[in-house]
Amino acid sequence: MKRHLYLWHRWLGIGLCLFMALWLVSGVVMLYVGYPKLTPAEHLARLPALPAAGCCIEPGALLAASAAEKPAVGLRLTSIGGRPRYLLAYADGSSQAFDARSGRLLPAVDAEQALASARQFGAGAPAQYRGLVMEDAWSRSRALDADRPLHRVQLADAAQSLLYISSRTGAVVRDASARERAWNWLGAWLHWLYAARDLPWWAELVIYLALAASLMALLGQVVGLLRWRFGKPYRSGSRSPYAGAARWHHLAGLLFGGVLLAWIFSGLLSMRPWQLFDSQSKLAAADYRGGALTAEQLALPLDESLARLRQAGLNAHELEWRMLGGRAYLSAVDAAGNSRVMGQQATAEAQRLLPDATLLAAARAMQPAARVEAERLQRYDAYYYARAEQSMYGHYPRRLPVLRVRFDDAAATWLYLDPHSGALLAQLDSRARASRWLFNLLHSWDWQPLLERPRLREALIILFSLGGLAISLSGILLGWRRLSRLRRPAKRPRRTTTPSYIPQGEPPCP
Repeated sequence: MKRHLYLWHRWLGIGLCLFMALWLVSGVVMLYVGYPKLTPAEHLARLPALPAAGCCIEPGALLAASAAEKPAVGLRLTSIGGRPRYLLAYADGSSQAFDARSGRLLPAVDAEQALASARQFGAGAPAQYRGLVMEDAWSRSRALDADRPLHRVQLADAAQSLLYISSRTGAVVRDASARERAWNWLGAWLHWLYAARDLPWWAELVIYLALAASLMALLGQVVGLLRWRFGKPYRSGSRSPYAGAARWHHLAGLLFGGVLLAWIFSGLLSMRPWQLFDSQSKLAAADYRGGALTAEQLALPLDESLARLRQAGLNAHELEWRMLGGRAYLSAVDAAGNSRVMGQQATAEAQRLLPDATLLAAARAMQPAARVEAERLQRYDAYYYARAEQSMYGHYPRRLPVLRVRFDDAAATWLYLDPHSGALLAQLDSRARASRWLFNLLHSWDWQPLLERPRLREALIILFSLGGLAISLSGILLGWRRLSRLRRPAKRPRRTTTPSYIPQGEPPCP
């Protein structure tokens, strides 16, 4: 049995140590340069302030005119290409763009409109159109599916930004600087094996490579402990029987192998294999909204809403209407991310935060018979926390305070509700919370004491990555030597002849 353990570990290592080295190097790169994304701060910083009066038709009129299409769940007023645009959102994730002055449904965005949008984003920097793509190296994200195909525009700004612009709405949906593009060939591109991304079995390739690597690392831990002398040392005086590269491999495996195994296994879980972490919660966001957004819900004129926002100290750059518990609410943000929220009744006033009771009443409608516990959080907890901009989740806003609502339903669902806007930020059942520990904690070390000390976290990740790299590189060297020996032709035994006469008393020739 021991021999089989050694052989399985050896041959899995020969096949996978190179992948392990690439995953470790690319992981350190991703610690500082993440896959390109458009953050809310980048989006808002490029928007002009909305005109104080007379810029647009009433949002209620737009909703009434488009009511025949399908029920709307949200409406956003923003600026695209220097012009005000309404973006109407539907429950299936799709959206439509309307000219905010005339209310006319805009056709598919052409190259000229894409260039205008890029120039607004780039503050007038020269722009060069690079064509229309469904997906390329820097747009491999399911979050962009509703906006495909995408226009690509190269800006001649300081960052040499490559912009991706929705062909449906004309909005910039992703920016990739020259620095991000260069480092990501060594970062996310290697880490996620994106060279094979277009293959129909790419996900299975990543899953089963990670599964085999997890088995390899686990066997390495078992073999390493079996070969370590905890009692009497070997004849050499060492507690390891190996020398040279094999000794380094043995020692590094004992010191860093546990963390390496945790990284590989959690990386496997990041692919959400075999529906292990698919949500079982029956709570529906439609019940939280309490109905579709309709013209009848918007009783407050647009100019009056903007005036009340200014009285509350906010010069709005973007507006969004959404339903909450059967009533419409308007949230507004400026270029710095400051916000106000207000109802759409004639007497409504802008406020910084919605009352907890308003959010809780909307949440209860998702399952009226369930018992709930609600708490306003002023600090991050284990499941709601902010990440650095370059991280995988850096584009998700995580403002405080937030209302946490816990249900006693079969899936043990938790909700995180945003009092700044009324939005449902996260819905986590017991499976999603388990995924947080098995993936986010083990893989990214998303532990609040470390997140609050980013330099310490980075130093520890780099230290253990170097330890894992020592395991991988020494494994590559040992595997190369093993394969080299197999390629050499076997030495033929030297032929000897035995004399027919052997003197008495002398031994025969060997």
